[in-house]
Amino acid sequence: MIEVAPDPNFGGLAVITISAPPLNLYTPELDAAFHTALDSLGDARALLIRASGRVVSGGVDVSVFAAQESAIAARDLFDRMLVLPKRIAALEIPTVFAAHALCLTWAFEVAVACDIILAAESASFGLVEKVIGLTPTMGGTQRLAARAGVGRAAEFVMTGDRYSAATLERWNVVNRVLPDEGFDDAARSYAQSLASGPTRAHAATKQVLRHFEHGGVAEADAHVTSIAGALFDTEDLRGAVQSFLTDGPGKASFSGR
Repeated sequence: MIEVAPDPNFGGLAVITISAPPLNLYTPELDAAFHTALDSLGDARALLIRASGRVVSGGVDVSVFAAQESAIAARDLFDRMLVLPKRIAALEIPTVFAAHALCLTWAFEVAVACDIILAAESASFGLVEKVIGLTPTMGGTQRLAARAGVGRAAEFVMTGDRYSAATLERWNVVNRVLPDEGFDDAARSYAQSLASGPTRAHAATKQVLRHFEHGGVAEADAHVTSIAGALFDTEDLRGAVQSFLTDGPGKASFSGR
């Protein structure tokens, strides 16, 4: 249902694969398996989230909603569902979501909780909750608005249309569109390049961006110097500075410490 493993070809990269054929639908069991996978990340220095099968996900198993007998019960369900993207967004390591095909509802909401979204040329995306009279509950609306603006988020959710990878790249939601051929290998290589980088510096970048999201440039300015200054206690910065002075730029290797 959810597979997680360190990639044997890429040191430091953990790969979580959504594998619940045929449509990789969200269920409470899949949610629990996803949390178990996150529990096992250990010392991973980057995370790639991908899916197997002909789609990334066809959405949520609607029987999950049918089982809710009251608004209070539904809110309890949604509170539990929201924990997953919030937990992914809070990770201190770089997170990459790779969408090779159709990516609907909960899977898209997980995608926009990641730092980077890579999409194959033929991938498409949608928040289609309107078909059952619902609005997205796992953070997709607000995280899409943070990337693309309120107007685009309103359009995306209210129409319930499917949008191409190229469109979402233009909206600054998808970071890169890659060819269908060789997409999985390209996504793994991209994520590995982050895993082999200065892990503590990447975490610092995420801290600065969280301050920006919370309070804009002024709040980020209030914290960036202390965040960056703390990196002078890391082995990676000390070693990379010395490497730069001795061997020139781009020669340093990083341990994540």
